[in-house]
Amino acid sequence: MRGILPYGLWPSPLAPERMAAMLRITDVQWDRSGRARIWREERSGRGVLVAQENEDAPRDLTDIESVRARIGYGGGDFTTGDGFVIYAGEDGRLYRLPLRAGLPQPITPPFGNVASPALSPDGRWVLYVHSDGATDGLALVDAEGRGWPQKAIEGADFYMQPVWHPTHPLIAWVEWDHPNMPWDGARLGLARLEGDPPRPSRIEVVDGDARTPVFQPAFSPDGRFLSYILTEGEWDALVVMDLETGARRILVEGTTLAPPAWVQGLRVYGWSPRGDRIFYRRSENAMAFLEAVDLEGHIVRLDLGPYTWFEQLAVAPDREALAMIASSPLQPPRGISWEDGRIRVHRYASAERIPPEALSFPQSIQWRAPDGTMVHGLYYPPVGPRVEGTDFPPAIISIHGGPTSQRVMSYNADAQFFATRGFAYLEVNYRGSTGYGRSYRDALKGNWGVLDVEDAVGGARALVERGLADPRRLVIMGGSAGGYTVLNALIRYPGFFRAGICLFGVANLFTLAAETHKFEAHYLDTLVGPLPEAAERYRERSPIFHADRIQDPVAIFQGAEDRVVPPNQAEAIAEALRRRGVPHLYRLYPGEGHGWRRAETITAFYQEVLDFLRQYVLFE
Repeated sequence: MRGILPYGLWPSPLAPERMAAMLRITDVQWDRSGRARIWREERSGRGVLVAQENEDAPRDLTDIESVRARIGYGGGDFTTGDGFVIYAGEDGRLYRLPLRAGLPQPITPPFGNVASPALSPDGRWVLYVHSDGATDGLALVDAEGRGWPQKAIEGADFYMQPVWHPTHPLIAWVEWDHPNMPWDGARLGLARLEGDPPRPSRIEVVDGDARTPVFQPAFSPDGRFLSYILTEGEWDALVVMDLETGARRILVEGTTLAPPAWVQGLRVYGWSPRGDRIFYRRSENAMAFLEAVDLEGHIVRLDLGPYTWFEQLAVAPDREALAMIASSPLQPPRGISWEDGRIRVHRYASAERIPPEALSFPQSIQWRAPDGTMVHGLYYPPVGPRVEGTDFPPAIISIHGGPTSQRVMSYNADAQFFATRGFAYLEVNYRGSTGYGRSYRDALKGNWGVLDVEDAVGGARALVERGLADPRRLVIMGGSAGGYTVLNALIRYPGFFRAGICLFGVANLFTLAAETHKFEAHYLDTLVGPLPEAAERYRERSPIFHADRIQDPVAIFQGAEDRVVPPNQAEAIAEALRRRGVPHLYRLYPGEGHGWRRAETITAFYQEVLDFLRQYVLFE
């Protein structure tokens, strides 16, 4: 028999401590023999490399060291060789570490930061992205660190995804310039190398431009083709270029293939070892599918079993075996492999003690924006196997960051944390999100702070109109760009939301443009407009200049070491609320940046959010 309890107070199996205990698996690769899978996981702020060879038990490769590339938002943390790995340390150096016995040895000096190491086919050279914070480029160093690193490619503002040709002295990469982000427009570079040590002798751009983004170059194993993802129109295309003739062929089109490249080292496809087909991820309506396409364009869909989302696809070098990070709304991330139709789990991100029926499965919902555009979201209904509520549940309206990110059909720990307590939970994929065509994503250009707010409020209204949420207990929550939307929604729609929860949110567009890191230094030129021409728009859309309109309680959370949205943004809003006596909570977490990594921070955060909701939403 089901008991009756107020929504929001249901007993949940997801305690704050359990949220902190979950691992983050961020990448998985094969070694060059195909015998070992190597992955990176985060444990309370420390990046750890783990290896599993054949049927052996997994074992840690690193212990006291932390594996983390620190260019932009990170990513591109390691690459594999034959019997060793090359990884980026938090000190900005590349290290070589044997898979068997041996300590890591630095192969680059402690200057700037590094990412996306790529090992030459003969194992002698490492090509990688280097940044000193002002100047980026591609650099080369010998794989044992005996010589001094040398500049290889320079001149663009940013570089990403360097790769080697399997037999010829060729390299390819992605580059782009301010004010673009990589998904706005980027170039695919190709260079021939000569000499020992190798030096580029002929450099050319083979595709992409300031309005046409490219993503993830890869050479076929036989060396005949260079493949990449191109976005020329509304959707992505998987392209192969014949390196001898220059002829291009589109194998897959009319879908979403490339995610927004917020981090280095992203992979969504890979060549089969024979070079006769490509395995790739297709994304439609926030769900992922694994498919294979041959060189004639024939497509076969692979069975991923219960998984609805996967990342960091890697193909074994010696056979058609795939490794990836997979999850579903009911299954936390796992490191898995697929071979001959069989799926094996190699690493669980959590103990998975919660039965699937105790978790919420999202429903894809849509509603119309004021201009008639169909807006997308994922709705998680409250779930409690032994309890039920009366009337309508309180609702968390969640706004993702980016703002070009997308909430998908993967495991969403935040959604489950609230839904299992009796909250409705809506992930708003507002105009500007990836996954619904380029026009949908580009709609936010010049309109940030307007359309995202409209869609947040529209999503909340859609829940209320459909009888899925209590109109008196709506909460808006978001981090980074989502935190910016939270503050603007509270300013423009006072009283509509009962409360707001803002994580490292943008409050002052002027100071953000002046102080943020290089990667986003000109992002606001596109989202809002260039300065000084758009100064009035910056003032109109900066929450700090309108904080006197906020009347609803706000919880503000901030990392003390955040380089993307510095703490002065949160402190200015908190001070404005303090002066006016608006109920609020401000927490500054020492040692944290743009997001929480430490277990003690994660535990404290979720507990404080619960306390805040009980005080201002459930019991007020």
